[in-house]
Amino acid sequence: MNKSQEGKYFSLFEIVLWSFSVFLLLSSFLIFDRSNYLSLTASLIGVTSILLSAKGNPIGQLLMILFSCIYGYISYRVAYYGEMITYLGMTMPMAVFALISWLRHSYKGKRSLVAVNHLSRKEVLLVIPLSAAVTVVFFFILKYFNTANLYPGTLSVTTSFLAVYLTFRRSPNFSFAYALNDIVLIILWTLPSMSDSKYIPVLVCFTAFFVNDIYAFISWRIMSKNQSE
Repeated sequence: MNKSQEGKYFSLFEIVLWSFSVFLLLSSFLIFDRSNYLSLTASLIGVTSILLSAKGNPIGQLLMILFSCIYGYISYRVAYYGEMITYLGMTMPMAVFALISWLRHSYKGKRSLVAVNHLSRKEVLLVIPLSAAVTVVFFFILKYFNTANLYPGTLSVTTSFLAVYLTFRRSPNFSFAYALNDIVLIILWTLPSMSDSKYIPVLVCFTAFFVNDIYAFISWRIMSKNQSE
């Protein structure tokens, strides 16, 4: 390691990634919105949460709790009840459990670094039918509330459940599940953005999330390898 980099928590790449993400979020807000500061706040909190989670820092989960509350309210305003129920009823509570789990399973006593866990084959086989059951239940719940874009909304529930479960279990694959969820959300928010440009910043937000989640997935793979050694 270069002496100039010793003691630095964030790498140069991470600083550039976060800075570019913030630049995109601020630019889209200034160009297409300039009024919905709540969405901007949620976006900035979200992208920061992903970066900290990519480093295995429990503070990332604390920020995810805050993001879930704000995003749930934003989803309610556009009748995306699936997103609202998912984030307020599932993502937020699971982020609380994940925060506790990450704090209880620190790596070699480092409170800012979680110990990576790997799911057993038995647990993987259990997650599949559990995810299917959650999907079916939420489909009928969302249908009852006349949720806009029902099918992609239901798919978002599935990917969100996988993401929060794997986060709670400290699996390196949680960021990959979040990346899949980002793709679904990009599709969901493209639809209202086509009729109202004020939702474009939310679309840009989840595009930035996707890039950051891919980095988080790679980061956890490296972290897993380092911890196993």
